[in-house]
Amino acid sequence: MPEYPDGLPIGSGWLSTVDSTDVVFPYDGSVIGRVPVGTAELATRAVDEAVAVAREVAALPSRTRRALLNDVAASLREHRAEFERLLVLETEKPLVDCRVEVARAIVTWEAAAEEVSRLHGETVPLDLLPSGDGLVGFWKRKPIGVVVGIAGFNYPLLLASHKIAPALAAGCPVVVKPAPQTPLATLWLVHLVRTHTELPAAVQLVTGDASVGSALVTDRRVGAVSFTGSAAVGHRIARDAAPTKTLLELGSNAALVVAADADLDAAADAVLRGGFYASGQACISVQRVLVDSSVAAQFTDRVLARLASVSVGDPREETTRVSKLIDARSTARVAEWVDKATAAGARVLAGGSLQDGVLEPTVLADVPDGVECWDEEIFGPVVCLRTVSGVDEAFAAVNASRYGLHASVYSRSLETAFRALDELEVGGVVVNEVPGFRSDTMPYGGVKDSGIGREGPRFAVEELTVTRMAVLRP
Repeated sequence: MPEYPDGLPIGSGWLSTVDSTDVVFPYDGSVIGRVPVGTAELATRAVDEAVAVAREVAALPSRTRRALLNDVAASLREHRAEFERLLVLETEKPLVDCRVEVARAIVTWEAAAEEVSRLHGETVPLDLLPSGDGLVGFWKRKPIGVVVGIAGFNYPLLLASHKIAPALAAGCPVVVKPAPQTPLATLWLVHLVRTHTELPAAVQLVTGDASVGSALVTDRRVGAVSFTGSAAVGHRIARDAAPTKTLLELGSNAALVVAADADLDAAADAVLRGGFYASGQACISVQRVLVDSSVAAQFTDRVLARLASVSVGDPREETTRVSKLIDARSTARVAEWVDKATAAGARVLAGGSLQDGVLEPTVLADVPDGVECWDEEIFGPVVCLRTVSGVDEAFAAVNASRYGLHASVYSRSLETAFRALDELEVGGVVVNEVPGFRSDTMPYGGVKDSGIGREGPRFAVEELTVTRMAVLRP
């Protein structure tokens, strides 16, 4: 296990807490660490400390902020293998997915470092009106203030990096709250950040339950709240935090459209890669597959023939692709949703059963509207196939969802590809690749109930800064 001080990183040091709790490896229930439990009072203390250093953080020279971000990236690279092992143990994600997470976190910190040099403004032609004659106008970007970052359990290191790195690039102190199930990698990350700066209170961490989150998001001294998690919680945060700015990366039930002219082998491979990575616990994993009726039978045969290649088992093994979900409650919920779908007329083409607490990779057909497997984010290894009469019906079904994060389309037609870009009501359209594709430098976020605001260092830095207009009469 990584070594860092006892307690929680609050203020310039580490504060002890009254309570602590075990962090367990979901696969076998073994204890992998013990973590202090924060309180609402400690959350308020952390905001106090962040406010106290906000001016100093904002005044840090660009070169200092860029060096800090690059130093953290270098530390992550140095401890890469240890972070990968730790993430397997606390998230239950297969090793292959944890390797991807660490690699993406490193890119995120490096990209945030590059954005420091791009924080600039523009001149404004004030003399478009006679009243502006003789005036000089320009604007610059200033830090929004204290940032609260709340991350989900599925990618704790990466999600925390997308909160912390852009905040520091923008010149904002940040208080991060990890998910209760997965605090260890984030604690270690925060420790590494604090070892590279003379202002350790610029980055703080508070663990705890919903009362801790509520204390953070309702504190009027906070400039912005960045949250990754479920739509229900995100909506509550937006209401509670108002009028504080909120950036919400919420849920989805990502769709993959297979047109009549698609490369069926590539599309079938995409369903397996995109539907079952991270054991399906990803907001842009393939959940709904809309297949043109003229190729539906061939496509379904290809998917089922390849399903045996999705290895189930211990997440520490190199070959494992699906393992246990984060906890027994999540597993029971997913299994219940599958049962509800079959009761409503869906057919189980493969999987659907539990093996030693692991839900088998599951493929359903004929899932109707109005059941959770189709309408909501399942966050488990379940893919739903539906036959459609063509692209028009497929696009209409994609847009009928209350979510809109990513969708993908498999087609050889440029016309279909550009129609998808124009018509699909989502934050990202991916053509001939899984909807789960994400480069950490691109704008990432959704529409409708999938959230508001964009991540990716360039875009997050813009979200975490405000324009300040200057009007001068020489």
